[in-house]
Amino acid sequence: MQQLIEAVLHHADEQAVLQQLIQTLSRSNQRYFLKNEIIHAFADYCHEARKPAHFFHSSHLGTLIQYSHELLLEEDCIWLLLRPWIGGQQIWCLDSELTKAQVMPPKALLEARDRFVGRAQDQLFEIDVTPFYEHTPKVDDPRNIGQGLAFLNRYLSSQVLNDRSYWLETLFDVLHRHHYDGIPLLINDQIESGEQLAEQIRQAIQILKSKASDESYQSVHAELQPLGFEPGWGNTVERVRGMMELVDQMVNMPQPAILEAFVARFPSVFRVALCSIHGWVGQDYLGRSETLGQVAYVLDQARSLDRKLQEEIHLAGLDMLNIQPQVVILTRLIPNCEGTQCDLPLEKVDDTNNTWILRVPFREFNSKITDNWISKFEIWGYLETFAIDAQSRLLEQLNGKPDLIIGNYSDGNLVASLIARQLNVTHCNIAHSLEKPKHLFSNLYWQELEPQYHFSAQFTADLISMNAADFIVTSSYQEIVGSPDTFGQYESYKCFTMPQLYHVINGIELFSPKFNRIPPGVDERVFFPYSEARSSEHRDRLTYLLFEQEASHILGKLADPSLTPILAISPLTAVKNLSGLVECFGRSPELQQRCNLILVTSKLSVDAAINADEAEEIEKIHRLIDYYQLHEHVRWIGERLSNPDLGEMYRSIADRRGIFVHFARFEAFGRVLLEAMVSGLPSFATEFGGTTEIIEDDKHGFLINPTDLDGSTRKILDFLDRAYADPNYWEQLSAKSIQRIHDEYNWQHHTRQLLLLTKLYSFWNYVHRESRESLLHYLDALFHLLYKPRAESILEEHQKI
Repeated sequence: MQQLIEAVLHHADEQAVLQQLIQTLSRSNQRYFLKNEIIHAFADYCHEARKPAHFFHSSHLGTLIQYSHELLLEEDCIWLLLRPWIGGQQIWCLDSELTKAQVMPPKALLEARDRFVGRAQDQLFEIDVTPFYEHTPKVDDPRNIGQGLAFLNRYLSSQVLNDRSYWLETLFDVLHRHHYDGIPLLINDQIESGEQLAEQIRQAIQILKSKASDESYQSVHAELQPLGFEPGWGNTVERVRGMMELVDQMVNMPQPAILEAFVARFPSVFRVALCSIHGWVGQDYLGRSETLGQVAYVLDQARSLDRKLQEEIHLAGLDMLNIQPQVVILTRLIPNCEGTQCDLPLEKVDDTNNTWILRVPFREFNSKITDNWISKFEIWGYLETFAIDAQSRLLEQLNGKPDLIIGNYSDGNLVASLIARQLNVTHCNIAHSLEKPKHLFSNLYWQELEPQYHFSAQFTADLISMNAADFIVTSSYQEIVGSPDTFGQYESYKCFTMPQLYHVINGIELFSPKFNRIPPGVDERVFFPYSEARSSEHRDRLTYLLFEQEASHILGKLADPSLTPILAISPLTAVKNLSGLVECFGRSPELQQRCNLILVTSKLSVDAAINADEAEEIEKIHRLIDYYQLHEHVRWIGERLSNPDLGEMYRSIADRRGIFVHFARFEAFGRVLLEAMVSGLPSFATEFGGTTEIIEDDKHGFLINPTDLDGSTRKILDFLDRAYADPNYWEQLSAKSIQRIHDEYNWQHHTRQLLLLTKLYSFWNYVHRESRESLLHYLDALFHLLYKPRAESILEEHQKI
């Protein structure tokens, strides 16, 4: 970057252009500019000055502008936040005359940001996790971020090769300590060292070679037990011998694939807890609109874990010990549950062997609050005591400690980290949709936003839980570090200020192997291709709802129901941008001539809105429908539908060769997109966020820019033209969409990887327990010094209600 900046400053023409650009920006009465604003201002200047195209794209200044993500103007200096590569940031300060440039530490930029909002303060608390990651291995290539499992396999294999004796003893120690409720698994006290383990493994393999492959483990247990071996190696001679050969190969010829195969068979996960606290967690009522996706995710994940754990225990030969896996979804009990089952302390999850929803009430600080649903922005004061109460209930329900505890969203992750810390169990962090990057400048203006959002507590909780986690699961690469043009959600926590509260010098190590991209799947019992057999009664009912039924919760009567349907299903939030899709449709007479727009939300009345943001989006959609006179072209269904009905809705649209449009301004992942695609609907999705990893443009679907209404319209019309010209085109794209989801986004793969990560990171943290313990002590301090005072202030407010 230094050479690039010097080239700009020492080139008279480029320096003059930069000076004029800065002057233009300063005249706008704005001093803080983000990437899009910087690029647009530069593009406008190049157009007005009639600069050639190569100057915008290829000059030194053009390149510098492309790397610039933030620009802050002060009287005597110009601050640039540059991002020369994904996951990397550099801070530069240029003097006002553009003669000198100096790279600056993060603290300097944070202080400048504080000055910008008029809240500069000396001696502010600083958060920096850098020292705790210095002695741990890091991913060296940004392209490999999110592949922590593969990285650790390679790293550990190389360590075994470099110091065989140490790692053999470590492996022995892990196996020797391994048990289930006091029952030894894999080895017993007959084996007393790593070298003896290696020797006994070789002897056992020779014995097993003389046995029939399909013989049960029970038939050879009497011969193997005197050698030091207990159940857990496999349920048949073939599987036992296979796992022992993996150990033998791992010790003598370590390779990543061998290590991964061994870890995958290692029977160490029997009890799992999933924490999802603030939503309405139930089977018949999947959360409120803001948490519907999260609750559906947790239930699907729990069901998949239930099936996979049953399978693993059987294949490990542990049926003879009568070991039964258990999965518990831990959430809060809501006394005023509005007709749902969220007031039941315990509920069995359908279609599972041993999976339960365990509901624990919040302590009654003020019954007017704690008896009712509490928004995710107001929940922070109750989580510490909830974690204490829930821990005892969880241990009672599981009849022991969980082997894995999974947090979901910010509140679930904080509770998971508190319980994991007390019980010393493996903690997986899953967030998917962090609030900080969704609200522009939310950290800078946290004091103004505090009464409504309480971001000071939430952002602090995020920092604690994401660093406390043994590993982090994301749905997409962009969730971690974004793209060349955008910051990732986790990346937004790396360096930021909360003026007059604290500075985050380094809040997360993005190159840590704890990050793992493992996308979820869909419930394929409910969401499946339109071409598969299904109930005609169900299909007819949903078709009637979509196109003909008249009711108070349905707006619009289609003049021509035979037109190509465009389906959009979404919560009513500004980010999901249904109003933008309505405007896009309303501005295009050609779209109205060829298509009908079908909107599906949980409500359509402003009176039913649960917050001001939702009410504003509902009102905006109504206003646009009236303005563009769309009542005969739009059907708006405001009804909470069950998952089976949603699945049939997608298929009913596919029956009519329709399309699905996801018009969000930003989408971290896009679960609804998976559902539409696996149903066979050609899909158009926002190009901003993780959807770009699901859809390869013009192959599995189409990416659109929701800020470019004309461009989005053209893309939809182009598809309709191609489908009209080639009767097979719609079917071909539909088939590719279905295959894409079946191949890459399924719960079987997700759960297999999740359990593999649990086993590997448990072993990894056992090896590096000393360095990890120092990090956890540091996070304890942040919890008590920063988080608790913010949470307690929320409780004080609630006591006054």
